[in-house]
Amino acid sequence: MKAPRSPQDREPGSHDGAASPASTRPPASAYPFEGVPDTGTAREIRPGVLWIRMPLPFALNHINLYALADDDGWTIVDTGVRTEATAAAWQQLLGGALGGRPIRRVIVTHMHPDHVGMAGWLTRKFDCRLWMTRLEYLTCRVLVADTGSEAPEDGVEFYRRAGWDDGALEQYRARFGGFGKGVYRLPDSYHRIVDGETIRIGEHDWTVVVGHGHSPEHACLHSPALRLLVSGDQVLPRISSNVSVFPTEPDADPLGDWIESLAKLERALPDDVLVLPSHNEPFNGLHSRLQSLANGHLRGLDRLRKSLAQPKRVVDLFGALFARDVRTDPHLLSMATGECIAHLNYLRARGEVVVEPDAQRVDWYRKA
Repeated sequence: MKAPRSPQDREPGSHDGAASPASTRPPASAYPFEGVPDTGTAREIRPGVLWIRMPLPFALNHINLYALADDDGWTIVDTGVRTEATAAAWQQLLGGALGGRPIRRVIVTHMHPDHVGMAGWLTRKFDCRLWMTRLEYLTCRVLVADTGSEAPEDGVEFYRRAGWDDGALEQYRARFGGFGKGVYRLPDSYHRIVDGETIRIGEHDWTVVVGHGHSPEHACLHSPALRLLVSGDQVLPRISSNVSVFPTEPDADPLGDWIESLAKLERALPDDVLVLPSHNEPFNGLHSRLQSLANGHLRGLDRLRKSLAQPKRVVDLFGALFARDVRTDPHLLSMATGECIAHLNYLRARGEVVVEPDAQRVDWYRKA
């Protein structure tokens, strides 16, 4: 974990391994567990609730999964990305920490490969059902279908309008279509879960709480009796989730959705839950973390407002939002572009910013 930095020093999204500002992290006392589970093992959070950690081949090198006792078997929440290392860890778990008991269902919080990647493998192995929200399942199907395809012209145009140069656009073309490489073939059917429904898992009820912004219809799971919240990427303790606009919906307002969802979670959930996130460690202090995540983006919006006294392109605005030079890494560049446009679209939707293309169809943003 990187050293604490000032509030304006943040980096795009959760999957670059970047630390959130020190002022937004829960204090050290909020983390009740020392250490983390070794790969292929599990740690008991509550009776019948196991914390599992899987490796990721990224800068952010892990994801947390959870196994919930379900009568004579298990319900699994999230699955890890499709890699040989993840498959080996699952084999070790199935014969070890999970006691040889079958998996009865797989619940996936959202469609990103580190969460859904092994869902098809597990559901086929145990002849069980995948449970997801509808938009997450269908969006995943669409993105997987792009695997190996050429970059669409709409995508190239989206990033050209943001101010990318020819070299960056060529990197985009070369990298396009890689989403499905981290996802085992999805099952052709699924069980839909919806906001507010109650799922009985073993001896306990879990309520689905849906959030938006990081992904289309992200499902969290709340158990009032156990005072637990499986938060997925909707609430993370040490890093902030990426909130981006993508070429398929260039006028979207995911940051507005994200901020509204954080407020919704604060209204819907008690503060005394232990939060089980997808990255970092379980923590206490849900409400203060929700407020801090929202405030971090609001501060970014204030810096953008100050930067837009003169017209600027998207690529000219990275310094207002991010601490490091994101242009040298193609992955960071795409994340930073999507997140910067999310902030700009938030301001556009509220009448604060206008955008005008120049003769080369590059967009220039300024205060309204």
